[in-house]
Amino acid sequence: MPVPALTLTFLGTGGAQQVPAFGCRCPACERARNDPAYRRRPCSAMLQHGNALTLLDAGLHDLTERFTPENISQFLLTHYHMDHVQGLFPLRWGYGDAIPVYGPPDAQGCDDLYKHPGILDFNHHVAPFETFTLQDIRVTPLPLNHSRLTFGYLFDTGRMRLAYLTDTAGLPDATLHLLRQTPPDVIVIDCSHPPAECMPSNHNDLGAVIALCRQITVGQTILTHIGHRFDAWMMENPLPHGMHAARDGERLELE
Repeated sequence: MPVPALTLTFLGTGGAQQVPAFGCRCPACERARNDPAYRRRPCSAMLQHGNALTLLDAGLHDLTERFTPENISQFLLTHYHMDHVQGLFPLRWGYGDAIPVYGPPDAQGCDDLYKHPGILDFNHHVAPFETFTLQDIRVTPLPLNHSRLTFGYLFDTGRMRLAYLTDTAGLPDATLHLLRQTPPDVIVIDCSHPPAECMPSNHNDLGAVIALCRQITVGQTILTHIGHRFDAWMMENPLPHGMHAARDGERLELE
């Protein structure tokens, strides 16, 4: 029997600012206004394996139009900043069976999501480096460097490994050690900024991503959470070999 493919679809590849940024007239923002292919919505993705569909974060406002309750197996949240959970607010008032929401044990959550969850079941907190299983995929939460409790995730099907690492500035030592011990086949990683002299405080620049990938010796690196200034930089500069900047709607067959 053939093994189901692991498919990752990028629903959004930008940050909270998005591309085009409101009021900005830089070349990248003007290009995105003129051509929807270059727009970047809040960072989020869809992971499919067999009949299971996992939404990685919920930053899009129109999730209720894109999906039905029967489509979504679960949400897997990186953290509770608004641009990663805002799509849950209208969705929670829908009808149907409860939808599990996995994520870091952030006691605050976001606004009143915990108080009024609707059809969302937030009782699925995960712990750093404690592997659990979602529909035959082994998932390991990986702590990241961000302004609030944030996890990336290592997905392992037994045949390939995918690391999804957003939002972060560099990586904590323990996370970097695990990834060096078991290098993923593909890394999807936050790269919000063009090369900078000093490491940004909350998100990677390209120099930080290059340094991390050299340490992990990953085969393929895909950039996400991309800001308009980095888009403008890429209009004039090539990315290093083996790196690719994802686009909204891009679909990857990973197995």
